[in-house]
Amino acid sequence: MSATTPASPGLRLFDLLDVLVREGRPLTLAEAVAASGWPKPTVHRLLAQLEAGELLAREPDGRRYAVAPRLLRLSEAALAGSTQQGVRHAVLRQLVADVGESCNLTALSGAEVVYLDRIESAFPLQFNLRPGTRVPIHCSASGKLLLAHLPAAQRKALLDGLPLARHTATTLTSQEALDAEFRRIRKDGYAVDAEEFVEGLVCVAVPVPASQPGGMPRCAVALQAPAARMTLAQAIDRLPRLQAAAQALARTWGGS
Repeated sequence: MSATTPASPGLRLFDLLDVLVREGRPLTLAEAVAASGWPKPTVHRLLAQLEAGELLAREPDGRRYAVAPRLLRLSEAALAGSTQQGVRHAVLRQLVADVGESCNLTALSGAEVVYLDRIESAFPLQFNLRPGTRVPIHCSASGKLLLAHLPAAQRKALLDGLPLARHTATTLTSQEALDAEFRRIRKDGYAVDAEEFVEGLVCVAVPVPASQPGGMPRCAVALQAPAARMTLAQAIDRLPRLQAAAQALARTWGGS
């Protein structure tokens, strides 16, 4: 970012938020100054305004500024609103028609996964997880997928603060087991939920490619089905169609 600050105070606030979000971790005042290239007094004043507006919050150490729940809710609402209409929603609807089971578009929200959009299958037996639903990060296919692509230090800091609660007999509850799973996900390019969150529910997730080559995926596309109707192996067989839908969604964000 240029050292020359924008003329509009409102745009300065948004530009600084953009810096913090792109860094992907809480920043100290000095780190925010270095990342933005702006004078320290300017950055200090903007951080104070963003904190007062509950868009940023101090970490427990009192030195680092992190994204606050109000900003997370705003970003989720903006993404969800855009996915409920137009091309993205149509892509998801066609995917469900092709694979025959419910599919969703998800993103990380703090220490959880939030459903940005979802299309249910036509079958009477449904889990009815609506947009806005939040699920645990460590035992959902989308959560594990997005965790696997985070920088190692950021992923460890996030998992260190979670209880890794057991939801079913197959839930992974140790960082060692999850680390092995993350390595497999990065190698194979997809994640699974083998009845780890809800007994009787299987899921396969793939990343929506980032807009920049080598960039970190921000969203995931997932297929969910009752195990009695579709086995995990059968869900994995649908990977090519899921990946095609992910590519189509990426193009709507300016991706490949």
